[in-house]
Amino acid sequence: MLEAKNVDLYYGAAQALRGVSIKAETGKVTCLMGRNGVGKTSLLRAIVGQKPIAGGEIIWEGKPLGRSPSYDRAKSGIAYVPQGREIFPLLTVKENLETGYAPIARKDRYIPDYVFDLFPVLKDMLGRRGGDLSGGQQQQLAIGRALVTRPRLLVLDEPTEGIQPSIIKDIGRAIKWLREQGTMAILLVEQYFDFAHELADTFAVMDRGEIVASGTQAEMGSESVRAHLTV
Repeated sequence: MLEAKNVDLYYGAAQALRGVSIKAETGKVTCLMGRNGVGKTSLLRAIVGQKPIAGGEIIWEGKPLGRSPSYDRAKSGIAYVPQGREIFPLLTVKENLETGYAPIARKDRYIPDYVFDLFPVLKDMLGRRGGDLSGGQQQQLAIGRALVTRPRLLVLDEPTEGIQPSIIKDIGRAIKWLREQGTMAILLVEQYFDFAHELADTFAVMDRGEIVASGTQAEMGSESVRAHLTV
């Protein structure tokens, strides 16, 4: 389980996170929602080690992460699918997937079959350059690359942004399947409410660098969540 406790984060003199606390449990999807610019991506960067925190702590599987770098967090089982996907456009799909080998043991350096079961298009396009794929296919590639690392925490930053509806459904099915396996925690940042509400076990809503509402899906009905997302 991941737990962020009272996390503060700054960009220069500007405070991006103010005492943020959130949990992500194995076998569940935790959805973080909020308007643009409220600190969602900053929190993810803090969790995966891309941005140092100024206060509080991030605990992963019972151990504080301190200032450990992102590559150590990847080795510990944390995988990140960033907003914008950030695949390697000049590498083939197969080579992009193989970049996920970096943090894992040599014996595990192969692409699991379930990656292609979840995203069959990737198997059909193994020899194509990543930059030649559509935006939706690149998103599937980015998620597949993260899964190659055998994560126990999967962090997804707005995976539906700019994606065609058919692929949004594919991504939703993949997240549901991964949750059902019961082997990983999933932390999802999302602005598309209907997608998030269908998947999330628990919600947290951010505003101005703080968590302003949180609870299980049963505790936070759709109207409650939507009320916090309105301007």
